[in-house]
Order: sequence, then C-alpha cells, then structure tokens
Amino acid sequence: MLTTSVRTARRLSYMRSLIFHPPLPFSSKPLSVSSTLSRALFCSSSATAAVTVTTCFYSTSVTNRLVHDNNNDSSKNIVYPVSDGEELVSPRYTDAYTAIELALDSVVKVFTVTSCPNYFLPWQNKSQRETMGSGGDNISVTKGVVSRVEPTQYVHGATQLMAIQIDAAINPGNSGGPAIMGDKVAGVAFQNLSGAENIGYIIPVPVIKHFISGVEECGKYVGFCSLGLSCQPTENVQLRENFRMRPEMTGVLISKINPLSDAYRVLKKDDIVLAFDGVPIANDGTVPFRNRERITFDHLVSMKKPNETAEVRVLRDGVENEFSITLQPLQPLVPVHQFDQLPSYFIFAGLVFVPLTQPFLHEYGEEWYNTSPRRLCERALRELPKMAGEQLVILSQLLMDEINAGYERLSELQVKKVNGVEVKNLKHLQQLVDGCGEGNLRIDLDDDRVIVLNYQLAKVATSRILKRHRIPSAMSSDLIDEQKVEVEIDLASPS
Repeated sequence: MLTTSVRTARRLSYMRSLIFHPPLPFSSKPLSVSSTLSRALFCSSSATAAVTVTTCFYSTSVTNRLVHDNNNDSSKNIVYPVSDGEELVSPRYTDAYTAIELALDSVVKVFTVTSCPNYFLPWQNKSQRETMGSGGDNISVTKGVVSRVEPTQYVHGATQLMAIQIDAAINPGNSGGPAIMGDKVAGVAFQNLSGAENIGYIIPVPVIKHFISGVEECGKYVGFCSLGLSCQPTENVQLRENFRMRPEMTGVLISKINPLSDAYRVLKKDDIVLAFDGVPIANDGTVPFRNRERITFDHLVSMKKPNETAEVRVLRDGVENEFSITLQPLQPLVPVHQFDQLPSYFIFAGLVFVPLTQPFLHEYGEEWYNTSPRRLCERALRELPKMAGEQLVILSQLLMDEINAGYERLSELQVKKVNGVEVKNLKHLQQLVDGCGEGNLRIDLDDDRVIVLNYQLAKVATSRILKRHRIPSAMSSDLIDEQKVEVEIDLASPS
C-alpha cells in the first residue's frame, strides 16, 4: 500500500509553443492502473493493427527556436515555435498535432509523497520519498514500429495478457504515456524488456476496455478470468497417438488443474482440450488471430467477464466430451501484489509469523529470485492453493530473548502444524496459539524442525519483547479487527 498525498496539481497549457503534446514520462516500472488510464484515455480506439506507433510527451519550457525532430519521416509536418510568436511550418504535415492539441488542457503535474510498508518489519513503514508525475523537463517524441502482438507477462498485474511489442526506447522514468496512431490512442506504454535495448510494450485498447467495463459493472477491479489449467503442447506424434488423438485432431494436454477453479469440477488431468467456445486449439496451444496470425488460447479466456460460461470440448479416453465451465479470476496461493493492504503479522514469544507474499520476497533486492530462500521462491511461483483462504505461513524472523534461545536458525521456514493441527492461514495459526491455554506449545516447521515453548512463560515474554522493540501490537490490525468481529458475534449469540 502506498500512502500518497497530492501536494499540488498545476495546469500546463502551451498551445502554440509545443509541437506534440505528449503526456507523461515512460518507465520500466509500471504505474498504478488508475493513474495510467487517467493519463492515457484522451480518446478511445480499437486500432491496434497499426504498423507504427508514436508515443510522445511534453515539456514545460521551450527555449530553442527550432525543436528537434527525431522522427525523420518525410511524410510528417512539424510546427516550430519561435520567440516572436510566429510559426514556421515545414513542408511536412502530421495528423498527430491536431489530436495532441485536444489533450493540452487535460494534463496536470502531480507531486506525491509515498511511504511503503516494510515486509521484513511489517509493523512499520519505510522512509518516505517524493515523486512527481506527468510532463518531464524536455520535449521528446519517440516513434516505434510494432514488432509483434502476443500475450505477455504484465509486471504490474502479474498475469499474462495481450500486449503490443514496439521497438521504441522506453527508459526508466518514462512509462504511462499514450501510444498515438494518427488521431487515435492505440494503447498505453507501460514496461520494457530488461537487458534489451529499444524493446517496449504497450497495453492495447481491448485490454483497457475490458478493465474499464469490469470496474463499471462490479464497482471495483476483480481481475481477468482464468481456466485454471496448466497445459502441455501435443506437437509430438507419439504423444498424440498415446492419448488416442485422430490425425485430424489438434489440442493441448492438461497437466495440472487449479482446485479452486470450476474446471476442477469437470476436467481431469490427461484430458486433451480440443476447442474453446468452438474455436479449435492447435497442438502448440494457439488459435487464429487477425489476418493469418496466431495467439495462445489464453487470450480468449482472459477476454471473458467474471461468471461468464465457456464451452470447452475435450478428448478423454478417446471420446469427445463437451463441458460448460464458469470462468472466474483466480488468486494464487502466494499473492503477487498487495494493493491498498498493509502486511499481516503475528508475534508470539519473539517468533514473527507472516503469510508468504511476493512483496516479502522482493525485500531481498532486485535479484530476489536468486537471493531469497530457494524453497520459498519456488513455492511462491509454482504451488497452487488447495482451499479458499489458504495462506503459506512462514516464520520470518526471531526477536531474540531467552525464551526462544536456540531457535534462531529456524527462520524463513514454513509453519506446518501447531499442536498437531495443520495451519490453514495466519489467522488460523493465531487462533491455535491463543487456544493453547496451558502446558507446552508445539510448532512443526518445514524440514521436520520443531519448536516447543511453555505457553504461560512465552505469553509473559511476548509483552517483554514487544516493549523492548517498541512494537505497538502483537498482531496486525486485520487480525485484531477479525477478533473484534468474532467477539461481537459470540456476545450476540443466544445463551
């Protein structure tokens, strides 16, 4: 969660002094969805089939008589500002100027102060920092050619959705601007490819429209739908013969099904998915797209609205079957992002328990995939939930005290059981610990490690440790709120 305060918003209008009025700085790190859309949707268009995309942004100062044109396109015409208020028109003409003029009065500069949660010390925030958005200090026009259109991993949303790859340079500090094609907005520039030069990505209009319609219908963003399937291509002839696929049949092999998906109810491992909503699926998992192009069938799934049904044709034991499946957005076992939500924690006897999240792993640095605990990283990326509300709870660290002496090397391990009961989530762990009452408390961890504490002594030590480290509460506010609700329900229940 980011604590943001808008300090000032200043209207920037330089009608005659700028050629292109491009909005916003591009960045390799994604902007928030709300800020990105509010900046980019000056006009709507479904024209994503363009060969060239121009992304631009504006300046707050124009001091040169001649504005540098880096497009080098003989079909373009640029209006150059001069000091005496006159305009010099080159022999080239551009449609984009008229379109950009329409947005001049809609752009503001926003100053913010942010403070991010500290996932290693979840009871406090990190140091605040100031940032600003909309317009930089120099005028710049970047022209890019479309390289490909295909599902791409969205850094911001941590999901695979259709994206347009362009060869325009998108550098840190520059993302969030609209990609303009003629007098239309073709998408929003939002990320680049690490380690590569001049490879950027824009969010196409169909994805933006799908997002907006979902918010309008549900009142909030609920995510893009998923079948909950992990599939393998069937390009090998022997593999197809083994699963009794006839020569004219094409499809993909189901290797794993998310237990929380509706597909888990009707589909089985080793089924062959032949078609989705009547569209045949090729052996490499693609379906027809535009003119003689192909795209993975996940795109058809992601464009469905929550609670919509899809007709899926599968081959099972040599027999074709047709199933109707209700589609829903599916949450991973380990959350990728935590927007508008503070990290959860529970402290007992100096043991700090937290649910595993990717923001927690990101605290290990930019190379978190290599520097974070390998086992936790693998589970975060691959493990599926077995039930609704399930969390992977870990012992993140120990706040040293004589009560937990000798257990300091057991941090960063998953908590499996408390007093023989399997832990479902952090709230469940807290209930199991508080319900111990007296005697010894046994906590089973990964790698068959065990922690045993005398409950009464540990409870006394908890207060001492919290005071020593100036921690305001033994648990996060979300667990406290749930406790209050449970107490109120108990008091309201008839005796």
